[in-house]
Amino acid sequence: MALFNINLDGDVLKVGFGSPASNDAIVKEVSESIKEMALPGGPVLKINGPASLPVAVVIAHAVVHLYGAVAVWDPKLGKYVVSVSHNPAFSIGDLID
Repeated sequence: MALFNINLDGDVLKVGFGSPASNDAIVKEVSESIKEMALPGGPVLKINGPASLPVAVVIAHAVVHLYGAVAVWDPKLGKYVVSVSHNPAFSIGDLID
């Protein structure tokens, strides 16, 4: 089993922990997995699922120049929160269904 699960489903990057491991091992796997995925890019990427802060930073670094905006699921709001944007259609803090 993978240390971290990552899967693109349309414009949603579904993420979550796999086999128990420390962040130093997980971030290496995540970085390689994202490279192998050859993400297509687009106007917005939504990220949904649990991740540690180090893993979230690796994911953000890998996707911010491929997508015009990156939004992260907030379960308290029940929406995605735009966290990075180079796309004039999205502003930081915008909420997306």
